[in-house]
Amino acid sequence: MIPFSLLDLSPIPEGGTASDALQNTLDLARHADEWGFTRYWVAEHHNMPGIASSATAVLIGQILAATKSMRVGSGGIMLPNHPPLIVAEQFGTLATLYPGRVDLGLGRAPGTDMKTATALRRGMTGADHFPQDVIDLLGLFQKSSADQPVRAIPGDGTDVPIWILGSSLFGAQLAAQLGLPYAFASHFAPDALEEASELYRHRFTAGKTQTPHFMMAVNVFVADSEQEARRLRTSPQQAFLNLRKGTPGPLPKPVAQFEDVASPAEARLVNAALRVTAVGTKDTVATQLRDLIGTYQPDEIMLTGMIHDHAARLKSFEMAADILRNMSP
Repeated sequence: MIPFSLLDLSPIPEGGTASDALQNTLDLARHADEWGFTRYWVAEHHNMPGIASSATAVLIGQILAATKSMRVGSGGIMLPNHPPLIVAEQFGTLATLYPGRVDLGLGRAPGTDMKTATALRRGMTGADHFPQDVIDLLGLFQKSSADQPVRAIPGDGTDVPIWILGSSLFGAQLAAQLGLPYAFASHFAPDALEEASELYRHRFTAGKTQTPHFMMAVNVFVADSEQEARRLRTSPQQAFLNLRKGTPGPLPKPVAQFEDVASPAEARLVNAALRVTAVGTKDTVATQLRDLIGTYQPDEIMLTGMIHDHAARLKSFEMAADILRNMSP
């Protein structure tokens, strides 16, 4: 069985509130813990009307408190927005409270627009320092020497596992160079998936991780019928299109067919970006997941799925977990 994990953006559903989204996240996390998910990640976004996970470290703490065994972390923290010391203190605190259960996934993008990045008081140049910031974080999580002038307290000696996230070859190269696990954002930017996975494995040098660990993200929508699964998928399709148009908003309610609300050109653009997707009944999704795993040979798979109705989202992830638990290696 391949390890499987879950990425949750805490979507704010159309007609709902941020409070609804956060309560849904905690409920989904409790169930995911019972269903055998290896890790549960939430992602940092800012000024997004449809995403409630902006205070990522705070939300991770709540998820850790609500669950028992699975790892919980960030997918990811957008490092250009934060001084490494602050991140080390936040995640060092979480790791001190919940030893052995905290992950720190790091992204190079700001996770927002230029005006909001400026409001975060780090500007848009932080990405230029990303490799050094990662190295600084690795050092802050190690056991310090007595004469070290700056330490993360808590954080010092917690050795929080760091993941590099990415959708291009830059992250793959950095993760390989530093000997860190690598997670690819194939759920919305799959173009470099194959090349990035091969580059990461080929250039990997043992570091904090002794062998390469490659994780790919997959959109999953499972329902009792093919038609219902495709209908559920129309919510993130609409949300992605709205984002591309510069009009982000709450997660839209599903429609019968995405093509009913998108032009042919828009549908082609969205479906190309979101093509790493498994959608349908359990049998159909099992075949699609087996094909994706067979093609890209990930060491771990991360499922995500922005479904408007919370009960349908729970059911989809439960069925997906059942598929992967019973999938032969």
